[in-house]
Amino acid sequence: MKIAIIPGDGIGKEIIEQAKKVLKAASVKYKFDFEYEEVLLGGAAVDATGVPLPDKTVEVCKKSDAVLLGAVGGPKWDSLPSKLRPEAGLLGIRKALGVFANLRPAILFPELISASNLKPEVLGGGLDIMIVRELIGGAYFGEKNRIDIEGGKKAWDTISYTSFEIDRITRKAFEIARKRNNKLTLVDKANVLESSKLWREVVGNIAKEYEDVEINYMYVDNASMQLIRDPKQFDVILTENMFGDILSDEASMLTGSLGMLPSASVRGDSFGLYEPVHGSAPDIAGQNKANPIGTIMSVAMMLKYSFNMEQAYVDIKNAISKVLEEGYRTGDIALEGSKLVGTEEMGDLIVNNL
Repeated sequence: MKIAIIPGDGIGKEIIEQAKKVLKAASVKYKFDFEYEEVLLGGAAVDATGVPLPDKTVEVCKKSDAVLLGAVGGPKWDSLPSKLRPEAGLLGIRKALGVFANLRPAILFPELISASNLKPEVLGGGLDIMIVRELIGGAYFGEKNRIDIEGGKKAWDTISYTSFEIDRITRKAFEIARKRNNKLTLVDKANVLESSKLWREVVGNIAKEYEDVEINYMYVDNASMQLIRDPKQFDVILTENMFGDILSDEASMLTGSLGMLPSASVRGDSFGLYEPVHGSAPDIAGQNKANPIGTIMSVAMMLKYSFNMEQAYVDIKNAISKVLEEGYRTGDIALEGSKLVGTEEMGDLIVNNL
C-alpha cells in the first residue's frame, strides 16, 4: 500500500503522528505492508515553495493508492491573494485527483451523548448519518468575478453542474445507501435554483434503478432545521458542494466535537483522499491538546474504502469506543470527571486497545 501523507498546517503534524501509529499497529495486526511519503500542502507549502500546491505533491499523490491529510490553513496566510492561500491548495488537490464524492459520516459514540448540544431523547442512543457531498463542482469551482460598477462593486459565483457530474455521485450515494439502511435523502433548493432542478431530475431517474432504496427529497433550509429537530430520520444525505459543506459542519456538532469526525473524498475506483473534518486549530498547535480521533477514524475509513478492510475499520472504531468508555478525553470532549489526556496519550490508548 502506497500512501501519500500530508501533515499540512497547525495541529496537522500532531494528529497525523497519531494516525501513523494506528496505521502501523493495524499493519501488524492484519499483516499488510505499507510505505508512505510525506509531502507539502497549504501554508506549509507556501512557506517552503511559494505556492500552496507544489507539483511534487500532485505527482506523489497521483502515484499513491490513498492520501491521508491532516489540516490546512491558518490566520498567518489570510492576507495572501486567494490563489496563494492554503485553501487554494486543498481545492486544487481535490480537483487534480478527481475525487468528486466527499463522504462525511456524523457518528455520535454512545459514550459522548452528554457532550452533544441536543437532548439525549432526541439522539436516541447515538447517531450515524452519512453525508455524501459533491466535491469538485458548484459555486466553489464555477465562474466567479468581481467588477467595479457605478457606486460600488459587483461580485458573482456561479453554481454550475452537468448531468454527468450529478449522475456519478448519485450512483455512489445509492450504492452506499444499499450497504447501510436503504434510505437516501436528496437535499437541494429546487424551488428556486435551476441547478437544483437538474439534480432532482437526474436523481429521480436514477432512483428507478434502485427500487430497494427509499428516496426522499428535502429543501436545504428545511434539512438544516430537521437535522436539529429529528436527526435520526436521516441515513444517507446526498447534496451539492456548498450545501454539503454547510450541512456536514452542522451535523458534526451533533456529535459533540468537530475533532471526532473523519471524511473520505473518493472517485469511481478504490483511490481516496482521507482527512478529518476539523481545521488546523493554530491556537492549540504544538501543545499536545488536539483531538486525534477524527484523523484516526479517517485511517479506518481509508482501510475500509480504499483497501477493502472492513474488519480493520470496525476494530479501530471499537478501540476508540473502548477508550471513551473508560473515560479518557481530550479537552474538546472532556466532561466533569473525565480522565483528561493529550494528543499523544489518546493515540497510544487507541493503539493499545486495537
